Amino acid sequence: MIAACLVCAIGGLIALRAVHQFHDWQMRAVKATGPPTVGRKQPPSHMLPGPLGAEAPWALSALPECLLQQTVWRAHTIAGLQAHMPAAAQLIAPGSVLTYRNCTLEIRRNDATVTRGKDRFHIPPDSHFYSYDDELIFVRQSRAAELRTYKASNLQ
Repeated sequence: MIAACLVCAIGGLIALRAVHQFHDWQMRAVKATGPPTVGRKQPPSHMLPGPLGAEAPWALSALPECLLQQTVWRAHTIAGLQAHMPAAAQLIAPGSVLTYRNCTLEIRRNDATVTRGKDRFHIPPDSHFYSYDDELIFVRQSRAAELRTYKASNLQ
């Protein structure tokens, strides 16, 4: 093993010497001419940002002007989250459309879409929504299970 490392190191030095010999590399110090200048002023951009869109299981947590996340619980499976799910929580039926200020949550059988203005975020499967008192409960199973609770925002 040590012999192989030595052979590689010697081979590398020979290759480096050969490259250096055939390419006349030289480093020189040169004197700068002219005074230093400030960078050029760039004209303002006229590009308008387009709408946002993404696969976003975190979308509801990223829109505090619509919903405020209260808690998050994680477990290996949804069964491991049962202790955190209120017994009186009601499954929100697929096809339901919920509005929180300027955000619209469209709930489907296994996933959902959040729309805010032109921005559109897809909450991927396996996602389910429940209501309990004044809370929205989001449960999702992917590599791990998570349960998040939200309340309607009063942020301006």
